[in-house]
Amino acid sequence: MELGKLFSPYTMGHFQLPHRIVMAPLTRMRSGPCQVPTLLNAEYYAQRASAALIIGEATYVAPEGYGYCNSPGIVSDEQVEGHKLLTQAVHDKGGLFFLQLWHVGRISHPSMQPQGQLPVAPSGIAPKDVNAATHMGRLPIPTPRSLTTSEIQSMVVEPFRKAACNARRAHYDGVEIHAANGYLLEQFLSDGTNHRTDQYGGNIENRFRVLREVCTAVIDAWDGDGRRVGVRLSPSGTFNDMADSDWMSHWTYIVRELDKLGLAYLHVVEPRIDGSADRYTDRETKISTTWRKTWRNIWSGTLIGAGGYTRRTAEAALRNKDLDLVCFGRKFISNPDLPARFAAAARSDAGQREASREQGRRGSNDKGFHTEEGEIGGEEREEDDDDVSFLNPYERETFYGGGAQGYTDYPFWKKGETS
Repeated sequence: MELGKLFSPYTMGHFQLPHRIVMAPLTRMRSGPCQVPTLLNAEYYAQRASAALIIGEATYVAPEGYGYCNSPGIVSDEQVEGHKLLTQAVHDKGGLFFLQLWHVGRISHPSMQPQGQLPVAPSGIAPKDVNAATHMGRLPIPTPRSLTTSEIQSMVVEPFRKAACNARRAHYDGVEIHAANGYLLEQFLSDGTNHRTDQYGGNIENRFRVLREVCTAVIDAWDGDGRRVGVRLSPSGTFNDMADSDWMSHWTYIVRELDKLGLAYLHVVEPRIDGSADRYTDRETKISTTWRKTWRNIWSGTLIGAGGYTRRTAEAALRNKDLDLVCFGRKFISNPDLPARFAAAARSDAGQREASREQGRRGSNDKGFHTEEGEIGGEEREEDDDDVSFLNPYERETFYGGGAQGYTDYPFWKKGETS
């Protein structure tokens, strides 16, 4: 039975993926003391190993890059040993596992910084109306300290390289460089947060310099193999008080330059997503359409999209060749076996279409199931209701922090049952 493009295999560099359903990097803030991954984290990822690719949650690359309480690091030997628990658990289930490397930059608080220092950033510009998720609760973010030119190598580029080396030691299959969502690398890319006058500021060529140097350093950590390295971007995003004067031309330049590096993939957070919230407006829809048409023509490698997709909208994006792979976040939180659930829903749709065709062959003029995306019984389905009977609903209040509740206790789907 044909289940759709979402369930077709795909080759991404070294890796043969059985389908196109990717687990997004999801900050869950559940690491152990000293930000060391635990057996509970290992269980969580092992449950979701049926994803074509798991992108592990954002993991800080330096003590100055820590900004969300209980988020993991990959700096110390103890942290590396903790990550080995995760990779072993996923690989034992046959999964493919990349780790997202992260530096939050200004999105932190002195209480989380070494010796209580100010957070660092390209320029001394505080984000407006943004609080840090500290161990003492949400606290206002102070004006950060601007990095000196020499510190960019020692406190940004080198930590990313070392973190990539540590990810190899922990047996990850690859890494993703987090240059999205208003964190340090995007703070360098955007002219709203980068007011520097040295070689890392000013025009887009200079603002891109630090990301190029980070990518090169991380690729070197994998013996020059760019197919072990992906990059995540969030063009036109406003999360964490980001803004850019000419996002389309700037990000087109960035994508074109990244394409020269031979990366495993480009992972784009679409404008419909703002942190963990959806923004379905005409502006965001128009921007998504615009960047797809432009960047699909200049990006020669694997393109992954993340943007509040349902199974059906993901299928449409793949069939239109807008994307090669699709990331799912919240659906993976509450559905550890999401590919199996999507497959069950796709089989149900296929059976209903076949029943409709059979009815048509018998001469019925009744309205029935249509093959067009999103139409059932002659009426368009709401996106939020797509496959609802096959999916567990998520509990937003358990997204961040806590223990097993809302983390490893979501039920698996059983054949013949609906949630």
